[in-house]
Amino acid sequence: MALINSFEKSGNTLFRYRGQIPVILFIAAIPVVYFTKDNSLDEQSQFLLTVFSVFLSALGFVIRAIAIATTPKGTSGRNTKEGQVAESLNTTGIYSMVRHPLYLGNYLMWIGIVLYTFNFWFVIVVSLLFWLYYERIMYAEERFLERKFGDDYMEWASQTPAFLPGFGKYKKNTVPFSAKSILRREYSGLLATVVGFTFIDDLRRYFCSGQFEWNTPWHIALLATLLIALVLRSLKHYTRVLNEEDRS
Repeated sequence: MALINSFEKSGNTLFRYRGQIPVILFIAAIPVVYFTKDNSLDEQSQFLLTVFSVFLSALGFVIRAIAIATTPKGTSGRNTKEGQVAESLNTTGIYSMVRHPLYLGNYLMWIGIVLYTFNFWFVIVVSLLFWLYYERIMYAEERFLERKFGDDYMEWASQTPAFLPGFGKYKKNTVPFSAKSILRREYSGLLATVVGFTFIDDLRRYFCSGQFEWNTPWHIALLATLLIALVLRSLKHYTRVLNEEDRS
């Protein structure tokens, strides 16, 4: 098999299993937190790193939310487990600055949690592995878009960065912003992020004191997020409150 075909095939395969990444990170975080529990960081440094970690994850969520809220039905970026899906090409709004805003958002959301371990080597390793994994996925998606949209895709891709946004390239979005799309589709990602922070915090507390604490700020945040997620999931599946025409 030609290398170009091998890359595309592996990218499509990796895309189908991308949901396993959080599980792998959770498992890997256990020994990382254990061996980092006695780090030399003072309380102020830990507090500042915690704030920065939450900021990174929040920024990732915002980037994903903007992409989701301005994406019509059947456009590029709406891929499924079965394969690539695109009836039109996103080239305005956030997609005029970066070709893969959803993956950029994913990276920031998860690297914030990874940084919360206070282990900088873990941040570097996860960043490298993320790039190696998602580079194949992005390659497969772009091959699909190139075949489907031809010169239109090539012109857009040649002017738009793949992963690091080019803010000076912004073009006004042609699709109205939809808060309903965010509420309908992003509650699970928000819940997973809060679960990740809570998990790291619980591990650190247990390894340091030998016991769990159930009334921490992260547990309160987790309970609130869980309630919000349950309400939004119920509205999504059992009502038409969050339904919209021409939106996925």
